Amino acid sequence: MKLARYEKYKDSGVKWLGEIPEHWEAIRNMGLFDERKEVNRPDMELLSVTINRGIIKQSEITIKKDSSNEDKSKYKLVRKNDLAYNKMRMWQGAIGASKYDGIVSPAYIILRPRNTVYSKYFHYLYRTETFIKESNRNSYGLCDDMNSLRYEDFKTIYSPVPPLEEVVNITAFLDDKIGQIDQAIAKKQRLIDLLKEQKAILINNAVTRGLNPDAPTKNSGVDWIGEIPQQWEVKKMKFFSVIQSGITLGKKYYQRKLVEYPYLRVANVQDGYFDLKVIANLRLPQAEAPKYFVRKGDILVTEGGDIDKLGRGTVWKGEIERCLHQNHIFAIRINESLACPEYVAYALGVDYGKKYFTTTANKTTNLASTNQKKLGDFPVILPAKHEQQEIVNAVKRINVDYSEVIDQHQHSIDKLNEYKQILISEAVTGKIDVRKAAV
Repeated sequence: MKLARYEKYKDSGVKWLGEIPEHWEAIRNMGLFDERKEVNRPDMELLSVTINRGIIKQSEITIKKDSSNEDKSKYKLVRKNDLAYNKMRMWQGAIGASKYDGIVSPAYIILRPRNTVYSKYFHYLYRTETFIKESNRNSYGLCDDMNSLRYEDFKTIYSPVPPLEEVVNITAFLDDKIGQIDQAIAKKQRLIDLLKEQKAILINNAVTRGLNPDAPTKNSGVDWIGEIPQQWEVKKMKFFSVIQSGITLGKKYYQRKLVEYPYLRVANVQDGYFDLKVIANLRLPQAEAPKYFVRKGDILVTEGGDIDKLGRGTVWKGEIERCLHQNHIFAIRINESLACPEYVAYALGVDYGKKYFTTTANKTTNLASTNQKKLGDFPVILPAKHEQQEIVNAVKRINVDYSEVIDQHQHSIDKLNEYKQILISEAVTGKIDVRKAAV
């Protein structure tokens, strides 16, 4: 839909705003809000200010810190239609209008609009990229990602203020259009999830059943594996591999000469790929380093932490020379006369592999970890070597085919999100006239 501009514009006198419709105003935030500082309401529901969704009930967050025993007497009161922002995360857009009465962390700033009809409008405005940049310009910190926006500085920022009836038009238009866009995104995301699920099933079947659906089967002897092709065997990984532990950080080498090496952290080892955008460095004696080098063909597997980090990994292709790995990553060195590293890596990542790790893990609240012994006891389903390679080739084709389709849908989602942000920004700053469209 092509949306027209307003007939007449004027210079707002505010650099970040530029021109605004002639009948709009630009007003300092001190004339639009009062700061709410009410506390001592520990009985009220706990709310949270999020980057993606604005203000939500903390009970909606699936993984959250248990603060039930904390003293909430200093938590700040939020009333419906108030806005609240996280002063340490405003540079990421952690602000929103509240649909609820409740309380939030003392670290948040609570804004009480002098006219609550504008609440939803400011919710949209203050989450735009242009306003976030302006708020960051008025923030202070040691570096950009530690910037804090104090209320004293927020209230000096100018905001565009349309007439009251126009605000109703703008928010109604955006509610409708953003709802439509979000529905389209949700459908695309559901399709991506289904494609990923289908891909995982195909890979799981290839690794655990082989490529011949008519091959006779036998009981594997392992409950969570079930039937396997008759000619295959199940062998613990320790019988055809060496498992190398990584270097523990913080060691003291005193007066020994140190050499700097790149090293891999848990964040670098993802599920099926390596994220090497940020590589840390570590200094240690040259004679110590070879014990922790990763070699081409090693399967790198994470020890754990959050449940999604448990046992994830892939095969190292020698992406970085003379690279170490930390102690929360295991390097599995396969005897390649018996098994293909890529095939074993796939076995670790399919359903039965994940089930093994979650079943045998050491678990605490929201955390899980494995160890060298449990990794060595991992039961690998082993076909003949040539069949392993055939399965590896088939899995690679599945990954390529599905990745192309998934990437296309993800690109569509990215474009829809981009359009959504542009639409919001242009509507709330008066670059487009949505009055007729809203009606």
